[in-house]
Formats: sequence, C-alpha cells, structure tokens
Amino acid sequence: MADALVSVVLEQLSSIIAQKAQKEVGLVAGVKNEVRKLESNFQAIQAVLADAEQRRLKEESIKRWMGQLKDVSYDMDDVLDEWSTAIAKSQMKVNEHPRKTIKKVCSFMIFSCFCFREVGLRSHVARKIQTLNDRIDGIVREKNTFNFKLSEGETKLPEHRITASVIDAAEIKGRETDKGTIVKMLVSESSDQEPALRTVSLVGMGGIGKTTLAQLVYNDHEAETYFGKRIWVCVSDPFDEIRIAKAILEGLNESAHNLNELQALLLRIQESIRGKRFLLVLDDVWNEDSTKWEQLKNSLKRGCLPGSRFLVTTRNKKVANIMGSSSTDILH
Repeated sequence: MADALVSVVLEQLSSIIAQKAQKEVGLVAGVKNEVRKLESNFQAIQAVLADAEQRRLKEESIKRWMGQLKDVSYDMDDVLDEWSTAIAKSQMKVNEHPRKTIKKVCSFMIFSCFCFREVGLRSHVARKIQTLNDRIDGIVREKNTFNFKLSEGETKLPEHRITASVIDAAEIKGRETDKGTIVKMLVSESSDQEPALRTVSLVGMGGIGKTTLAQLVYNDHEAETYFGKRIWVCVSDPFDEIRIAKAILEGLNESAHNLNELQALLLRIQESIRGKRFLLVLDDVWNEDSTKWEQLKNSLKRGCLPGSRFLVTTRNKKVANIMGSSSTDILH
C-alpha cells in the first residue's frame, strides 16, 4: 500500500517537473526547488520500501514510521490534486478569452496563464508544499536510522500493466455519470464536419481509473449494441505496430497466424473491418510519433461503417492529440 502511494506521488511530481516546470508551475520563488526536493526525498524512500514492508511486521518503530509515510503521502496527493485542478481552471479561463489575454501572455505567462491568478492561492499551495517538505525531511532522517537495504533499480518507474476488457461492473461505484458521458460521445451520430473516425481520449495520471472507466464503457450495453465489433488492445510502451495489428485481428476473431509483416497485417485488417462499425479501445498509449499510428489508423478507416470510434487512455495530452482527438474529445 505504501509503495503504491509513493509511486502515485512520484508520478505526479515527475509529470509536474517534466511539463516545462519553469514555465508552468512557478508558483512563487523557490517552489520549483521545493518540488524537486520532494521528488528526491520520495525517491529515496521508495528505494527502501521493499525492506521496510518485510520488517514492519516485527518492528513496531518501522510500522509507526510507515504510518507517518502514508499520512504525508495522502496529504501530498491532495495538494498536487489541488495544484493540478487550479492550473486546469486557469488554462480554461485563458482558452475561453484568448483575444483578451493574448497580448498579456508574453510578459505574464508564468503567473497569469499556467499558474494561479489569485496570489493568495499561490502562496497557500506554496506553504503547503514547504510544510510537507519539512515533514518528509523528518521521515527521511528517521529512515536513515533503520539501516534499510536498498532495492535494486529504485529509480525506475513502475512496470506497465497488461490490461484486458474484463471487469465486474457491480463492484465499481460512482462512475455512472462519467461512463454515460463517454458512451454518449461514442454512439452519437457524426456530422459532416466531424472526421470519419472520431477519437475520444481519457487523459490523466497513472492510477486514477482511466482503464477502469474504459472497461465500463467497453462493457456497456448500449455500446455493445451499437458497435458490431469491439476490440480491446493494451498498447503500453513501446508502440509496437506489428503486435498491435495482430491484437486487432485477434479482437476481430481473425487469425494472424503466419502474418509477420506489417503490410500483410494491415491488408487483413482492411478486409476484416469492411462493412463493420467498430469500437477500438487503445489502453495505456505512450507513443508520441504520429507516423507509427497513421498506418494503422488508415487501414481501419478503409471500408468501415460510419460511427466507428477509437477510445484512447493516456497520461499525456500530447499523445491524445497525436491519436487524433480534438479538444472537445479529450476528457481529463
């Protein structure tokens, strides 16, 4: 449990730093350094969690230490959520009034667009981050007294999961509204202005339920009725066109046996999809090279019935754009 929490926080911190932190999250002076310090501290903690998990059952002091770690991880998660939400709202305001703000962007980009316009809110979040860093510093200092063994490869991100469409919908609570919104987007009739193959993307950090939501949509009765064929492919990283093409064929109940060249696979996909309305779910997409996706997409476009759809889950908005989602078809 602690390892999962720390991994989620690290992913959020890494994402914030990776997205040109010097431009997008400069809350107040020095906070960028605080964020990097937090990331460094959490990485140091993550490196010893495997040993801590083994010892906590026998050592009460370690059990208490891990309880403190969970508390601060939950608090950190909340602060980062608050931060991300405020940035998203600020971006929405800018997008709503682009002409009014475009002249101001150059000189006030850091604090007016991607950061919070309200000075009080900037200071509020900055204080929380600094306070959390003080708490984490204490946890790291105490960690050093336990002489934990380091885990190998401690700086690596968690391995990508292999996913499937199977889910027990009865066990999932509180996602009916989100599911209904996405299903409605997928089954709505295309207008003349819309692309022949619409791509809806679910975008967000790892562990927040993108795959679960996609599974609920995939298994929805209305979606099942509307689409003659439904295909689920776990893409992950790297984006292997041949493996994905084979997975699509298998999802269409077609044999990919003895087909090892991309050209032959794409031709078979074209034949198999002709005259069908399909839903293709591409889960956990990381690819930022549009050329890798274009060949597969073009093969799926040929001959399919109007109303066919792609549903993509990704952690990166840039990926959603590359996969063909318009701004209105990206759900955060």
